[in-house]
Amino acid sequence: MRVLILGAGFGGLELATTLDATLGADVEVILVDKSDGFVFGFSKLDVMLGRATADHVSHRYADLAPPGVRFVQTTVRAIDPVNRRVETDAGPLDSDVLVIALGADLHPEATPGLVEHGHEFYTVGGAFALHDVLASFPGGNVVVAVTSTPFKCPPAPSETALLVHDLLRGRGLLDVSTVSLVMPLGVPIPPSPSASAALLASFAERGISWHPGALVRSLTSTSAVLADGTELPFDLFLGVPVHQAPAVVVDAGLTEDGWVPVDPHTLCTRFDDVYAVGDVTSVGTPKAGVFAEGQASVVAAQLIARVRGGAAAPYDGHGICYLEFGDGAVGKVDVTFLSGQAPTGALEGPSLALAADKATFGADRVRRWFGQDWAP
Repeated sequence: MRVLILGAGFGGLELATTLDATLGADVEVILVDKSDGFVFGFSKLDVMLGRATADHVSHRYADLAPPGVRFVQTTVRAIDPVNRRVETDAGPLDSDVLVIALGADLHPEATPGLVEHGHEFYTVGGAFALHDVLASFPGGNVVVAVTSTPFKCPPAPSETALLVHDLLRGRGLLDVSTVSLVMPLGVPIPPSPSASAALLASFAERGISWHPGALVRSLTSTSAVLADGTELPFDLFLGVPVHQAPAVVVDAGLTEDGWVPVDPHTLCTRFDDVYAVGDVTSVGTPKAGVFAEGQASVVAAQLIARVRGGAAAPYDGHGICYLEFGDGAVGKVDVTFLSGQAPTGALEGPSLALAADKATFGADRVRRWFGQDWAP
């Protein structure tokens, strides 16, 4: 069975690793990505805030641990979901099973003025470039804001506001600075009232201005313009850019309403032996790596059952998310999204001890996927 996986993020890496470890020579796994390495979402903030270097947080696909996985660094140009055939810059690739794990593409240019007057911190390049910007920032009004929905990692804007506040305080700039957070959500973490309450308390304690239920639609050279016309002045704008499914996925006819619909229990698309996992889907969970990983495990179980027999459990919509509260404290949100039911989530912490738990989470995956010891 030849399994072709497009995208080597959380979902692609977990699926490739599991299939190779379990099925060995009974499966041929091809993993495709246009990048040469993987970076955790939380590592982008670490580099941005000067807590780690770019080299330290970049994990090369050339170092993949699964011995039977063939990695192809190339750009996908066309997808034929009927025949499970893909055209790439490295040539055509055929498969028995095709898995779409290409994530969401980010488009800062879709928000008027963002490229010219602000900064995005959701791409690897954007976050890394902000290290020097923040290091030389003399103080002033900082606006952290979301420009469209849906967006990846819903806690990240809250984390960024808190951590930028820490950075300004550490540099003695709070007397000449403010931090504002603009989000489309009514509360920071809707599935977890306890996490939302803890974040709102942290914002109030630090004097971070909270603007719920709002989106930034455009930027001038001095102000962020909200959807209702309100203007927020800024000296530094940190934006979450517009998210869209990759054009190659849309062009293949895989999407509806902008994203790939899948069976919420199996992650199957409407095409035979074509699955989709992670941010590219509309499965109903947040667009976050841990959910892509969980979905990949479900797809792996189905393919393993096809070869070895047995049954595969359906996707349970469960995931955990680590949330930085500043001052070294980390919270852990345990959340479940079941199709047709309201999501539920509980908060553990925040505490200094959970920072070590978060570090272990990253280290375990680097060891599993890349066979290396690593400390976030």
